[in-house]
Amino acid sequence: MDGRLTMNFLDIPNVYEIRAELLAWLSQAGQDHMSPVGMYLAADIVVKSVMVSLAVASVLVWAIFVARVVLLTLARRRLARNYRALDRAGTLEVAEARFRKRRGVMGAMVRVALAERQRSGTAPDGGIKERAESALSRIEVGAARSQQRGSALLAITGSTAPFVGLFGTVWGIMNSFISIAETNTTNLAVVAPGIAEALLATAIGLVAAIPAVIFYNLLARMLGGYKVMLGDASALVQRTLSRDLDMSVQNRVPQPGPFGDVLRQQAAE
Repeated sequence: MDGRLTMNFLDIPNVYEIRAELLAWLSQAGQDHMSPVGMYLAADIVVKSVMVSLAVASVLVWAIFVARVVLLTLARRRLARNYRALDRAGTLEVAEARFRKRRGVMGAMVRVALAERQRSGTAPDGGIKERAESALSRIEVGAARSQQRGSALLAITGSTAPFVGLFGTVWGIMNSFISIAETNTTNLAVVAPGIAEALLATAIGLVAAIPAVIFYNLLARMLGGYKVMLGDASALVQRTLSRDLDMSVQNRVPQPGPFGDVLRQQAAE
C-alpha cells in the first residue's frame, strides 16, 4: 500500500517538468509559422503589442466578470437576509442590536436612521423623516456604486477592442504590401503569412470584445435588480422609523412582525 502511494506521488509531474513541457510545446508551435504562436512570433513589434494588449484585456474582462458576479450574488443574499431580520425586529433599536455584529448595507441604514432620530431629539417628525431619507439615499448610491467597479473596463473593452485589433490588421497588411514591393513578387505563399498575422490581431480583438459586451449587459441587469433591493431596504427602514416615531408619541411599543399585530392593537383601541 505504501509503495503504491509512493509511486503514485512520484508519478505526479513537478513544476520543472511542467515548465519544460510547456517550453517545448511553445518552441514546436513557434516553428509552425501558420499556428497562432508562430504568427505571433513572426509579427513585428507593433502587431505584437496589439495582440498582447488585447490578450491582457480579455483576461481582465473574464476576471472582472467572475469577481463581480460573486460579489453581487453575496451582496444580494446578505441584503435579503438582513431585510427579513429588520422586518421581524419591529423597531430600529432591536434591529440595531441584531445588526451590530453584521456587515452590510442594511446595518448602515438602520444605524443612520437611528442616529438621526436620537440626534433630532424632540424635533418635528417630518424633519426627522426627511433627513433620514436623504441619508439613506446616499447610502443607496454608495452601495450601488461600489458594485459597479470594473464595469467601465468592460464597456471600454467591448467598444474599442475591435478597432484596436483592426489597427493591428491594417498595420500588418501594410507591412505585407511593403514586402511585396521589396521582393517584386506577388506569390501568395510569400505574402499569406503576413496577412494571416494581421488578421490574427482582429480575431483577438473580437475574442476580447464579444465577451466584454455580453458580460457588461449581464452585470447591468444584475445591478439593476440589486438597486431595486436597495430601494426596498431603504423604504423598509423609513417605514420602521415612521412607526417608531408614531409609537414614541403614543408611548406604545410595536410588536415584531410586518403589519398584523400593530393593526390589531389599533383596532382594539
